[in-house]
Amino acid sequence: MLLTRGSTLRAFMFGTLVAMPAAAEWEGYEKLTREQVVAAVEQSSPKAPANLYAKNLSNVDLSGVDFRGANVSASVFNGAKLANAKLDQCNLTVSFMEGAELPEASLRGAVMFSIQLAGSNLSNANLSGARLIGDLRKANLSNATLTHMNAAADMRNQSMGLMRANLPYATLTGADLSDSDFSRADFSFSDLTDARLLRTKLYRADFSGARLIGADLTGSDLREAQLIDTDFTRANLTNVDFTGATFRGVQGLDSATTTGAKGLPETLTRSAP
Repeated sequence: MLLTRGSTLRAFMFGTLVAMPAAAEWEGYEKLTREQVVAAVEQSSPKAPANLYAKNLSNVDLSGVDFRGANVSASVFNGAKLANAKLDQCNLTVSFMEGAELPEASLRGAVMFSIQLAGSNLSNANLSGARLIGDLRKANLSNATLTHMNAAADMRNQSMGLMRANLPYATLTGADLSDSDFSRADFSFSDLTDARLLRTKLYRADFSGARLIGADLTGSDLREAQLIDTDFTRANLTNVDFTGATFRGVQGLDSATTTGAKGLPETLTRSAP
């Protein structure tokens, strides 16, 4: 399927997941080499950041490149190698990074609105302070820093369908989501073993089938969350607010710390150890 730039952006913005075309079929996207990208960012300055809007960078090795502050919105990074790349404060709105390699990359304060990151590798990456709405299904975020993020659903665009952070089947083992807002995010069937979610806003988030084994959710907000077949084995649920949450087939609460937790069904509560 051949997609123009405009049709691709419209499809993504309206929440329709379409089959992305191969690199050679990105009509209207200028294909750049690593050398061209490096030259563009080296010629930039804080007052005149690099403009790499709607470029085709798929499968390019961009490891270690310093993009800080650049406009790379609507660009294609599918399959690109971005290990240790610096993307702090970058505009990544409606960019495509499906299957991209971003281990230990820095995306602090980046604008990641309507981003495609399905199947990407963000292990040990730093997304602190980023704005995130997009598709991260099956992404690897193990040991990633996701603190102080705004990843809450965009409630202004309900006419286009719920635009939120989608992380089903993602790997978040050892990740730190503390002090972030992931309200209405989809974590279904994701692995958050040993993750840190201290004071995290998870209002109406979906954790159906998710693993929260050994996770620390102290002081987090899970009001009206979907907790179906969720595994809380050895989790720290101290002062968590579960008011209005849906509990069904939940596992591991008998080994979890629930001191001060609110909204737990009476049949599931237990004395603090």
